[in-house]
Amino acid sequence: MNILLVFYLMLPAYFANIAPALFGRFFPRFPMDFGFSFGKIRVFGDNKTWGGFFSGVVIAVMIGFLLSKIYWPFDFSALYWSALLGFGALLGDAVKSFFKRRVNIAPGKSWIPFDQIDFSIGALLFGSFVFFPGWLYAVLVVVISALGHILINHLGYFLGVQKNKW
Repeated sequence: MNILLVFYLMLPAYFANIAPALFGRFFPRFPMDFGFSFGKIRVFGDNKTWGGFFSGVVIAVMIGFLLSKIYWPFDFSALYWSALLGFGALLGDAVKSFFKRRVNIAPGKSWIPFDQIDFSIGALLFGSFVFFPGWLYAVLVVVISALGHILINHLGYFLGVQKNKW
């Protein structure tokens, strides 16, 4: 295994992470927390919607399908892997949002480094049901993904897709 192959494997998670910002608006903006609060604070907030979650998982599976047609040298299913990564990436983001609300950080405001690592940790966690690349590769994925996340968000901000640079 090499680092490029590990990042190839992570492509469904990367696409799942960006999909809600690009495609979530085409789905109903029904909140994942159903409007419920924990104490007086919303569980996830208005920015975490079922439409965004669904779009991310669907895009992840579509990317997995494409990868399986391009190059897939593994013994496990690309579609199953991609669904787990998409689900894990978006669940990781939702869990981070829960804690972000608990420490009184407004939706859309930066919470470094958690905003940058939540999706990759969630994806690796759920993906590990099928395959775990090893601790060294997992740490490299989280660190490099965090830097890439910052770069992509800056690009999205300047293109008008993202509201914040972080």
